[in-house]
Amino acid sequence: MEFILLGFGNLHSFRIVFFIVFLIIYLSTVLGNLLIILLVSTNLQLQSPMYYFLCHLSFSDLMMSTNIVPNMLSTVLSRGKKITFIDCITQLYFYSGTIVAECFLLSVMSYDRFLAICNPLRYSSIMDLRCQIFLSLWPWLLGFTFNLSLVFHISNLIFCKDNIIDNFYCDLFPLQQLSCSDTSLVELEAFLNSMPVFLVPCGFIIVTYVYIFYTIGKISSTTGKQKTFSTCSSHLIVVGTFYGTLIAKYMIPSKERSLFVSKIISLLHTVFTPLFNPIIYSLRNKDIKTTLKKS
Repeated sequence: MEFILLGFGNLHSFRIVFFIVFLIIYLSTVLGNLLIILLVSTNLQLQSPMYYFLCHLSFSDLMMSTNIVPNMLSTVLSRGKKITFIDCITQLYFYSGTIVAECFLLSVMSYDRFLAICNPLRYSSIMDLRCQIFLSLWPWLLGFTFNLSLVFHISNLIFCKDNIIDNFYCDLFPLQQLSCSDTSLVELEAFLNSMPVFLVPCGFIIVTYVYIFYTIGKISSTTGKQKTFSTCSSHLIVVGTFYGTLIAKYMIPSKERSLFVSKIISLLHTVFTPLFNPIIYSLRNKDIKTTLKKS
């Protein structure tokens, strides 16, 4: 009926310091992403498809952080936390749904940059309001429907082993390890889901940037190249950070790394990435910096 999340149980005297640091990180994440959503929503200068999709990315980061970090902070204070079976499955559902949605959102943002740089004359006619709404809605629909079957099968597993999860949130692999049912179907489904969810968007992003770099390479002036590249550099950094932590977390076999390293990678993926995204876009984007100064 319940699991026990150990979190970071061996912090000892650093427990309060750890709690304060990650509380500040969480509040900064919430404020940073809310600020981007507010700026884009209220400033005419930022009323463009690129910033519209950025709002959805910020909302995704807010969901990810709010789903994971408050629970993690609770485990730090109480040196472990009981979580009901339903709450654990719900957390897994929203976590996996947000990951899938963000994968497709990043591919949508790369398509937007591809159109803007490689086909600028038709950009406004193709990327109209109707297209923007469609491209922003289907990642969310896919994110929270694609994983329904997998989460349903996990919720129907029999858990009769130890109920201790040595992590700070409910994830797929720890739940599989605690089950005494045959998890081969879940493992197969997770593997099959990873193909369209991770590899297809990642491959699409790589292809679009090959075309983008090829187009930038044909620009004669160095200033023109730098100016054009600056419009997609923030997105490229965010993609690298997101997929880098995702690959480290799920593609590298867990047996080849220690539990401590696994927790650090999970921290980078679920806590720091949602914090970095608004910082990257704020520091590297002239429009957002200008709007912030005016505000």
